[in-house]
Amino acid sequence: MALKAEIVSIGSELISGQSLDTNSRWLSGELGLLGIATAFHTTIGDDLDDNVAVFRIAAARADLVLTTGGLGPTQDDLTREALARAAGVGLREDAESLAAIAALFSSRNRPMADRNRNQAMLPEGAEALPNPIGTAPGIWMTIGAAAFGAMPGVPSEMRRMFHDQVVPRLRLRHWVERAIVHRRIALFGKGESDIEAEALDLTARGHVPEVGITAHDATISFRIRGEGLTPEAAWAQTEETAAMIRGRFGALVLGEGTTDVADALADELRRTGATLATAESCTGGLVAHLITAVPGVSPHYFGGVVSYANRAKTDFLDVPADLIQAHGAVSAEVAAAMARGARERFGVDLAISTTGVAGPGGGTAEKPVGLVYLGLASRDGVETRRVEIGPEQPRDVIQRRSSKQALNWVRTTLKTWPGQDGPR
Repeated sequence: MALKAEIVSIGSELISGQSLDTNSRWLSGELGLLGIATAFHTTIGDDLDDNVAVFRIAAARADLVLTTGGLGPTQDDLTREALARAAGVGLREDAESLAAIAALFSSRNRPMADRNRNQAMLPEGAEALPNPIGTAPGIWMTIGAAAFGAMPGVPSEMRRMFHDQVVPRLRLRHWVERAIVHRRIALFGKGESDIEAEALDLTARGHVPEVGITAHDATISFRIRGEGLTPEAAWAQTEETAAMIRGRFGALVLGEGTTDVADALADELRRTGATLATAESCTGGLVAHLITAVPGVSPHYFGGVVSYANRAKTDFLDVPADLIQAHGAVSAEVAAAMARGARERFGVDLAISTTGVAGPGGGTAEKPVGLVYLGLASRDGVETRRVEIGPEQPRDVIQRRSSKQALNWVRTTLKTWPGQDGPR
């Protein structure tokens, strides 16, 4: 029978929505690479009875339980006591852990508070997991038939402890004997149902390797799961399918891993050496934000204008006032003029513009909420596109999807440009 793992994230800040639980996602991915499937994710607050109950449930249904959080020195750090109660044992002070905590404070020239002694307390029969970069040692113990590994909630401390302390203990139990890899190939430019219709042979139940499709913010992702005796063998199992996806969907493919539209555009800018500027109305600077979030793009992105008001369009982008009067700010004609103005003002190879009705108000029968015009000015002239996101979509979705449409238009345009060494 395949091993089952459960990941328990502890902290009232997680269940209240004040903080995002990134540890569970990371641990699931790492366990997957080791061939251990995560069957359950549980998030609980800083309540002792709730912690005890969750640990007992996890011990009954999982072979491996990894917890993060609750190992600090404060009164709401309850993981040690909860583990001890769930196992029906008491707590003891671990001398080596206490010495390590004291040494860490000494190395930082800080006095150790009395409450930090609590971090050296372990359930009877448990083993301390050393933490060389933090004050909270982890805990390794069994409850029933399940192995528990309790780690700090600080991501850097948790990740190091997992690799240095938890994984070797999994190998000693011979629980790490197969490898699983997960690959993500991102696409943009078609809807999820359209893409799936072209890939039914790949997503069919029983296909080896397993392939799924997910959608987020109009980016469609193929997720490929490969399995083998080694990570290399698992990766090799996915290669043919990955090649089929790339070949079948061509220019729609953005890349692999965490790649999204802005990353793929930045790659094209670097490949071609092209320069870009932006002129935005309804997206309010989001196009510029997405592209500047990519490291290393500064040689290629010169800047942008957020021309939200009509006067800003005329003053900073040289859009004729009578053009706005004749066609309205939300029009192909104004989108074209905005792009042309940005290209001339910044002296770049390409400029992309956005103007539309982001809502929730302001729409008409002719120009409904969700209607956006894009303009693209290049060495070949100016083109425009009409994009209809949909009046039912909220404002932030309209802004984000139209921004990605704008970036993707630049990306696909650059796909046909030669590289930096070719003619321009």
